[in-house]
Amino acid sequence: MSMVRTEDRGNARVIVIDNPPVNALSFALSAELLEVVRRADADPSVDAVIFTGAGGVFSGGADVNDFTHEPTPETKTIRDVIAAVERSDKTFVAAIDGNALGGGLELSLACDYRVATPRSKVGLPEIRLGLLPGAGGTQRLPRLIGAQEALQMMLKGESVPAPQAKEKGILDEVVEGDVVEAALKIVADVRSGVRPKKRRVSERSVEIGAGIQLMALPFVVAQAHKMVPPEDRGGLAAHKIIDAVQAAFELPFARGLAREFRLFDELVRSAPSLALRHIFFAERELSKIPGLPPERPDEIRTAGVIGAGTMGTGIAICFADAGIPVTVVEPNDEQVEKAKQMVFGMYMHQVQRGRLSQEEAWKRGQSIVFTDEYERLADCDVVVEAVFENLDVKKEVFAKLDAIVKPEGILASNTSTLDIDAMAAVTKRPEKVLGLHFFAPANIMKLLEIVRGAATSPRTLVTAFALGKKLRKVAVLSANAFGFIGNRMLFDYAREAVSLAEEGVPITTIDAAIKDFGFPMGPFAMFDLSGIDVFWHIKQAKPEFGAARTAVVDRLVAMKRLGQKTGAGFYKYDPAVGKGREPIPDPEVDALFAEEAAKAGIARRTASADEIVQRLVYALVNAGAGLLARGVALRPGDIDIVYVYGYGFPPHHGGPMWYADEVGLPNVLAAIERFRSELGPQWEPEPLLVELARSGGTFASYLPKEFAHA
Repeated sequence: MSMVRTEDRGNARVIVIDNPPVNALSFALSAELLEVVRRADADPSVDAVIFTGAGGVFSGGADVNDFTHEPTPETKTIRDVIAAVERSDKTFVAAIDGNALGGGLELSLACDYRVATPRSKVGLPEIRLGLLPGAGGTQRLPRLIGAQEALQMMLKGESVPAPQAKEKGILDEVVEGDVVEAALKIVADVRSGVRPKKRRVSERSVEIGAGIQLMALPFVVAQAHKMVPPEDRGGLAAHKIIDAVQAAFELPFARGLAREFRLFDELVRSAPSLALRHIFFAERELSKIPGLPPERPDEIRTAGVIGAGTMGTGIAICFADAGIPVTVVEPNDEQVEKAKQMVFGMYMHQVQRGRLSQEEAWKRGQSIVFTDEYERLADCDVVVEAVFENLDVKKEVFAKLDAIVKPEGILASNTSTLDIDAMAAVTKRPEKVLGLHFFAPANIMKLLEIVRGAATSPRTLVTAFALGKKLRKVAVLSANAFGFIGNRMLFDYAREAVSLAEEGVPITTIDAAIKDFGFPMGPFAMFDLSGIDVFWHIKQAKPEFGAARTAVVDRLVAMKRLGQKTGAGFYKYDPAVGKGREPIPDPEVDALFAEEAAKAGIARRTASADEIVQRLVYALVNAGAGLLARGVALRPGDIDIVYVYGYGFPPHHGGPMWYADEVGLPNVLAAIERFRSELGPQWEPEPLLVELARSGGTFASYLPKEFAHA
């Protein structure tokens, strides 16, 4: 079936890219498109060519699947199509409706004119896959809008709305209505001499930016390199993008293009890009659940939330942002006022940043209603409880909701660790009960763990995934096991962090090693952010999942040093320093660890950064292997998604399971066996890890069994 259609409109040939869902510019499509462009160029009756996309999308860019294959000399890519456009003396117009991203924007940059509808967006998001624009984007965009603006677009990888793109100079026109008709008017202007026939971007000179002289180029380039992460900490693609844009200044267009191609080919084979593409594909597998019969999701029109704390209010904002009116039940008037201030402040911030109009912010804020009456939830399609992390309290809430909410309504818990089946058991609708574990802050963090109980129906599950998509969350399925995926693994990570501190390694050293690895913060800063009391309460409920030695945690809780919220935890926090969020080392905490270590007879020692990273990250890997074997997590990629989106695992390392493959499972196993002999039985390697390491297998090649309940 053809992926390219053509239609002659007078002497203009309209070429329609039709490769749903995003009109990806695959090798196969590019070969077809190249032939169509060549025919149009050779046809004397055609004086102009208009590119457009079917289905309300111009093109989402390259087919990422193609990056896994080495192109042969016979392979045709969008580069070949763009080269044919560049050689032609005919007028080319890009008629953009919807997204023109990556190679789609690069194709339009090779055209003489670009016109788009107001709803359209353009961008070069390749950096998100550890790549750079590889079809002329780094050479043409700086010539069109200046190097500074172009670099900012490419380094951020964000899409630019059409009106803003016109202001920048990327688009010539933004029009309401039929964008192809607008392109035909441009062609008519060319024929009448009102507009020039050819406007090759490649023939323009490059400017740095407004008011910046060319002699400042070395300084500008050096500053750009300083502003992005180091190459070995996730910044490889960023540095290569800067190098490519520098080539646009220093080299003729053809040689700059060759430099871009070489840098792209380096990146496409690099470990960071392979890791980021793994995350890209793993995210697309999340909703594919083996054995799940086809079901249509229920429509979620209204929602309820129990509890107006920070988490409950954040969840309410998620619903409001998705256009779903939400009723929040909270009996404490003081807490309601705090919640209203949080909602008001968040939407005011969005307006001030230009992300929302005042009208839209008002509409969303008004869609969140606070009440102390459970009865107001009777007609809700879904209700999420976000009360205190105590099973008895949650069971009481579920029993009350079951008696009030309509029978077809879904009842969900935002618990981070507790038994979903125990909550379902107090209702008469266990098939409508599941976990929806949001991550704090709920209205910002993208991850959502969907926890399937023993009785959760396929329809409820499908509805939950559809809701996750509507809420713009990355939804991952977990079986009902204590801690689910993320927090169950976090216990072992925390165990090693605390153990290292008790062995005499300063917590600042531990945090620094993990930050150098690529996490946004170290474990102790993270504990302070989430609240030390949260971990402590979990330990009380399920002590076998806590750290083996947690005397310091107990003492910090007794001292009411609970983290940032109390101004002290593992670190101190001063409102005058970083708005009270900057960790300040506290010798008193190191003294506590030393005191408790002496009581327990733990020998003091030092540890290298490599050992710190291995102990914390390999603890995650080993725990993850256990979750896979028991069917708590469905796929290794699901675990990686949880840790990248929910816990800040560096994306350029691909998640703990991908990273283990990168290191080599035999090397990971050898380290874990060494830790077992030196540190104790808590380091017993999981049988699945042993099996894969000794058989030459990898997590990437691991085939999951049917999803089981733990």
